[in-house]
Amino acid sequence: MWKVEVNEKLCKKCGICSSLCPAKVFTNEVNELPMYTHQEKCTGCNLCVLRCPDIALTLTGGKK
Repeated sequence: MWKVEVNEKLCKKCGICSSLCPAKVFTNEVNELPMYTHQEKCTGCNLCVLRCPDIALTLTGGKK
């Protein structure tokens, strides 16, 4: 299973990861940290990591 970790010290809470995720694994309110709430839907596409302007996300794991 894939896992995305958010570095709270680096994240500016812009919401780019939430808006770009094709599987909609994140939920977040305006000016809040993204919450990785639907981990089971993550496909590991890496868009959130690649597009994060703060380099605040890491993707680990894989399908079992």
